[in-house]
Amino acid sequence: MRKLSDLPTPYLAVDLEIFYQNLETMGAYKSGSQLRPHVKAFKSTAVAAILKDFGYSNFCCATVREMEGMVAAGIGNDLLLANETLDTNRLGSLVDQGANITVAVDSAETIKAAFDGGVRNVLIDVNVGLPRCGCDISEVSQLSKYAKQIGLNVRGVMGYEGHLMFTESRDDRRDGVEISMSVLQEAHSITGGEVISAGGTGTFDLNSFATEIQAGSFLFMDTRYASLDLPFLESLWVVSKVISVEKDRRRAVCDAGVKSFSMDYGKPSLEDCVIGFCSDEHTVILPKERDGTINFKVGDLVQLRTSHVDPTVAKHPKLFGVIDGLVHKEWKVDLRDW
Repeated sequence: MRKLSDLPTPYLAVDLEIFYQNLETMGAYKSGSQLRPHVKAFKSTAVAAILKDFGYSNFCCATVREMEGMVAAGIGNDLLLANETLDTNRLGSLVDQGANITVAVDSAETIKAAFDGGVRNVLIDVNVGLPRCGCDISEVSQLSKYAKQIGLNVRGVMGYEGHLMFTESRDDRRDGVEISMSVLQEAHSITGGEVISAGGTGTFDLNSFATEIQAGSFLFMDTRYASLDLPFLESLWVVSKVISVEKDRRRAVCDAGVKSFSMDYGKPSLEDCVIGFCSDEHTVILPKERDGTINFKVGDLVQLRTSHVDPTVAKHPKLFGVIDGLVHKEWKVDLRDW
């Protein structure tokens, strides 16, 4: 069995005990169709298969590539592209293969694209506070009528309260969810259908209005989610090797940089150290105390905690599942690209 030191750095390691603990914890809150795991968080059919074995048969995806990979792997009885797309011919080919495909729509153009591409199931995506995709509540009736008139099955509505995911106060998060979901409930009263799809890891236990929660980051977590009062622990880190140590031990450098982790939510973290700056293939490690020194030597492995798990995973070809420093699993990250 391989040790962490046997693998070329940098790479992603997953603490399997924490990973499965997170899965068990989520299962105690949301089981079966109550959770629609978001594939974008792990981008791996191997991980999706674990979720399937745990009882989750419905999945949501962020890209057409993720949808194609899930269908090819035979995973997911009900797949939702939780994103607007005009590239619907590829989705239609999945329907031709017998896949149960639904796509989010928020305009006449995306509705027509779904129909022209051969997709027959849609959710009306509604803006519930995050200034991204989603139609205004005033447009729901017209869009729903248009979709039904041209022959689409409007399964219900979708609305992502992403602006609330990292609200520090749990009470403020709860209040914000209620406001956002009141909009989505109004939209659902117009469209009908069996699906109210919303939520994420930050609001998974506060959103009692949605019929299904689109959470995925809970499996691995990251430093931004870890700052909240959530019952999940960080299971993923970027393993890097120290390649240089300054003579007076005031600085060390490891071989993982921004090509190995996302920095849109901030720098990575390292226990008992400060991260100086990150470049393409390097991260500078500084002592925590101003006049302190670094205890690393060249060749040491360091475990960097990432600030945003989803895009970090997308930068790597594999995930290595470890227990006590030994590699027990190797999962391909096979759902990258678009």
